[in-house]
Amino acid sequence: MKVKQIVVGVAVVAIMGYLYSLPVKGLSQTKEATRGQAAAGAAPMVKANANINVATVSASAKVNIDASVAQQITTLENKLKTASDADKATLQRQIAKLWDSVAQPAPAAFYYLDIAKQSNAMADWLDAGKDFNAAYKLSQDTSAQGTYIVNAVDAFKNATKLQPASLEAKTGLGVAYVNGGAMPMQGIALLLDVVKQDPKNHDALLNLGMFAMKSGQYEKAVDRFKTLIAQKEELEPYFYLAESYKQLGKKKEAIAAYEKCKDIMGDPSAGARIDEFIKELKK
Repeated sequence: MKVKQIVVGVAVVAIMGYLYSLPVKGLSQTKEATRGQAAAGAAPMVKANANINVATVSASAKVNIDASVAQQITTLENKLKTASDADKATLQRQIAKLWDSVAQPAPAAFYYLDIAKQSNAMADWLDAGKDFNAAYKLSQDTSAQGTYIVNAVDAFKNATKLQPASLEAKTGLGVAYVNGGAMPMQGIALLLDVVKQDPKNHDALLNLGMFAMKSGQYEKAVDRFKTLIAQKEELEPYFYLAESYKQLGKKKEAIAAYEKCKDIMGDPSAGARIDEFIKELKK
């Protein structure tokens, strides 16, 4: 089994707690937003925490990665301290890619953000925004989540200024808006617009499905995940499909989806937690 597959499998199980413990603030509990709906009574937008920065997130992330990779990053960080302006972006990009390679999006995001502020390049804003959204998704540290969302919104707004029609930028901004809490209906409207233009858009469908789950719309979530799986069988949509079926009381379908998760993982130890879910459903 590839390392990437293992990382994805662990991440999916880890964010199950996030999925149910952190409901979307201000999101309708009965239906998806339609274009133009206002977010009445929405929670205030999250704020950035000055104590959450590249140094603090890098220090905590190094504890969770292989020592050899951590050492490579430290070596590059030391070079960065004395690098010329001409060399800084190259070193920052190398560090960011190393962090991405070990599934640590938070420190990578800060590096991409700094690069983007200097280059104002579309690809750099997108990389920063995607990693900040990923950092939010994988983190349960509320003191850090606000910073991730604020920076994700900023990155994707800058990307949309450069390319207003970019579906990737619209999707990222929509996700950040919903996660941030102040404008969930605007975020959902952006995602729905993306799917209208591209009915098979992976990221928009996945996030619409997840947000449907958070607001108790499990039938809609099932439709989203089945559309994704019809395109390509992947672990994450199968996992959420299983969770949606479980919430709907469709045990047979949930078990089948969980079994598919195990097949995709291909690792008995990684699938042990899935076995617990299946055992519970068979009672």
